[in-house]
Amino acid sequence: MACKISNSMFLCLGPSQRPIRSQTIAIHSSTASICHLKWDNLLVKGINHRKGIIPLRRNKVIQAVAVPVRPSSADSAEYRKQLAETYGFRQIGEPLPDNVTLKDVIDTLPRKIDDVKAWTSVLISVTSYALGIFMISKAPWYLLPLAWAWTGTAVTGFFVIGHDCAHKSFSKNKLLEDIVGTLAFLPLIYPYEPWRFKHDRHHAKTNMLSEDTAWHPVWEKEFETSPFLRKAIMFGYGPFRPWMSIAHWLIWHFDLNKFRPNEVKRVKISLACVFAFMAIGWPLIIYKTGIMGWIKFWLMPWLGYHFWMSTFTMVHHTAPHIPFKHSDEWNAAQAQLNGTVHCDYPRWIEVLCHDINVHIPHHVSSRIPSYNLRAAHKSIQENWGPYLNEATWNWRLMKTIMTVCHVYDREQNYIGFDELAPNEASPITFLKRVMPDYA
Repeated sequence: MACKISNSMFLCLGPSQRPIRSQTIAIHSSTASICHLKWDNLLVKGINHRKGIIPLRRNKVIQAVAVPVRPSSADSAEYRKQLAETYGFRQIGEPLPDNVTLKDVIDTLPRKIDDVKAWTSVLISVTSYALGIFMISKAPWYLLPLAWAWTGTAVTGFFVIGHDCAHKSFSKNKLLEDIVGTLAFLPLIYPYEPWRFKHDRHHAKTNMLSEDTAWHPVWEKEFETSPFLRKAIMFGYGPFRPWMSIAHWLIWHFDLNKFRPNEVKRVKISLACVFAFMAIGWPLIIYKTGIMGWIKFWLMPWLGYHFWMSTFTMVHHTAPHIPFKHSDEWNAAQAQLNGTVHCDYPRWIEVLCHDINVHIPHHVSSRIPSYNLRAAHKSIQENWGPYLNEATWNWRLMKTIMTVCHVYDREQNYIGFDELAPNEASPITFLKRVMPDYA
């Protein structure tokens, strides 16, 4: 059961606030038709509301819940603006009309492969990683955290290069892509082919319950399995969430039973490469620098990489108004365009990570190279701007993700751990108390 801990991605309410019952908002689309969106768990600062006393579900505790006034279609833009401020977003998009297809969006985007730009990205990653290793070797102990942060971010760029290779957007030579992708993943001890197979499924089934191989909400039946597992899940989706990609890496990529028969051969080759790197590379590092050198030069940057892997994944597909849906309700265009979040980070992070944060165009068409993502996003803004979810990284955004949005609920999208088990939710209440709320 513990494997399920790693299979989710979310956003949440303002961390100090309680979820409310869902409502329907009528919103005019650009085609003058009216679309409807269930805004689940919405609580808006500044909206006049009445406090009513109602029982929380599955608990006998009586608690006040704020219910916002249901907006008309005329003021729904202002309503979304207030929601964006509450959640730490720059913009919360309108719901995409049902008649829009993914092809309609893809047709507006640049997808050309440029070998010079592709190899420039490799040069940037190799150079920045080498600089990071140099800084680690020279830095006094009190500056090591800064050197580790730089190096962990730089090695995340290796992952993005392998990511382009897996999507066939690095080179027109597919064998070269497989070689570069495998080599780029080796310092991360990430098996390239297993990740590629699972990641392709994530793109095909984005935000689809059970089918999406990235993170998805915790199932309530899983949360209620046992007190021990419940506590483990709370810590995993609470304080340890910025490193939950480690659990995902372990669970999804080394078990041959998780792959189709026609995938197993390539999976075995990737696993052999990873184990060879561990068998040769790790002993060499230890031989030259000792076990503390292995921790200093490899483990700490690796943990830095997983911080970004987890953070990017958390932010990319989750917000209180972005639902995970069953397959019979799922819509590809809505999931990829309307259900993916663009988030801006400090520029040095975006450069070292090759704009992986510019994620909406990547989900609209995974064949767009990383160096074309900004141009593609600009095109999407021009053609589909009202439907986009956009944010600038901030503490409120992270606090929302880590403290409220946890367990799947059909009506509210998510229920927080502290609503389902208030007496056991100390990891969540601790985060609500200590994390900053700046946006």
